[in-house]
Amino acid sequence: MPNRKAQVAPATMTDAILESISDGVFTVDEHWRITSFNSAAEAITGIPRAQAIGRRCSEVFRSSMCETECPLFQTLKNKRPIIGKSGYIIDANQARIPISVSTAVLRDAEGRIVGGAETFRDLSEVETLRQELAGRSRVGDIVSRSPLMQRVFEVLPAIAASPSTVLILGETGTGKELMASTIHSLSPRRNGPFVAVNCGALPDTLLESELFGYKAGAFTGANKDKPGRFAMAKGGTLLLDEIGEVSPALQVRLLRVLQERTFEPLGATASEMADVRIIVASNKDLAMEMRQGSFREDLYYRVNVVRVELPPLRRRKEDIPLLAEQFVERFNRLQRKEIKGIAPEALSLMMAHEWPGNVRELENVIERAFVLCNKEVIGMEHLPDELTSHRRPGGLLPSGIKEARNLIDSQTVRTALEQNGYNRLAAARALGIHKSTLFRIIKRLGINLPEQDGRSMSSKKQG
Repeated sequence: MPNRKAQVAPATMTDAILESISDGVFTVDEHWRITSFNSAAEAITGIPRAQAIGRRCSEVFRSSMCETECPLFQTLKNKRPIIGKSGYIIDANQARIPISVSTAVLRDAEGRIVGGAETFRDLSEVETLRQELAGRSRVGDIVSRSPLMQRVFEVLPAIAASPSTVLILGETGTGKELMASTIHSLSPRRNGPFVAVNCGALPDTLLESELFGYKAGAFTGANKDKPGRFAMAKGGTLLLDEIGEVSPALQVRLLRVLQERTFEPLGATASEMADVRIIVASNKDLAMEMRQGSFREDLYYRVNVVRVELPPLRRRKEDIPLLAEQFVERFNRLQRKEIKGIAPEALSLMMAHEWPGNVRELENVIERAFVLCNKEVIGMEHLPDELTSHRRPGGLLPSGIKEARNLIDSQTVRTALEQNGYNRLAAARALGIHKSTLFRIIKRLGINLPEQDGRSMSSKKQG
């Protein structure tokens, strides 16, 4: 008779229990060789039980913790279990799987240690949910809770998917290059290079050769061919930063590249294809520059296909705590410190500052604080004079976390109201709160509003 069973039935009640649970479980002997491997372990790792049994656990369970922080090693060394240690494994398909690990010692009937047991839980769904929640305030490397930036976030996927030229406008330090890099990382050209050139940092003659490259013999000292940024960005994205600084003569050449999608290196006799996505950025008002005659009208309309305007930090102060936290995490990694955060008084000073240098200035302030801080928390004594000498009207500094929170709430509400024409119902919806809750916040913070609701004002105009 044919064998009806595809697999051998579990030999013991313990085996039956292990086969029925959704967590991966494996055991090892004293030589770190796997002695059991349940069905969930097969499913999570993608490795069949027959291939796992008898191999060293590090060959099968390829974990981020194996090299230096193996929880099973720590358990066998200290004779104490470990519960819920986070990490990740690389499965059979080379995918990274987030997991939670727990370990225990295995003993025989006489109480002697004969090995160890490890259970691990697949946290992929939890991680996906965490990223979805984080995604509400993050796109790529850009973080923001500001309604102004949320409106930018909403259109970024469509902008990234399009091949059209993008114009990014914003004051110095608002993160124009980071925005351009984010657009590139979300685009179909993400696997190609991202190349940036600061058009305001070089004189015209050098900028031209930097952009288009040159051939050997094009001028004295040109001993060999040198590819320009257009060639280096082939298949990817080229950012022309501070394009408002380009001279009218070079603007003509850029216009031709954008129109014909070809360029000629200096000294070349033939044109080359410009297989690049163009993003341009400027801290100038290019429309005004055009009206004044310093920026070509035809080039302006060529680059102003899709426009992204980045608000200055003083208009999105609700993002200061979020950005500061991001910079603290970054400098902890770079400088190998363990600073836990920023004192409420120091955060209050940051909220009161106008930040003329925008996000870049905030980053510099946090970096300076890291140099000076030898404590767990950044305090007022670690901030520069331009922040600590600041006073609010009446000469008083905002104090405590409650005042800092009020400043954040006030800026968030004001921005939402401005963006919705002081229509309080629309502003409440944008903030994700009930209209009556918005009224209470406005009253608590003492925010002055127009006498008429934005909705009634718009109705009056239509009438």
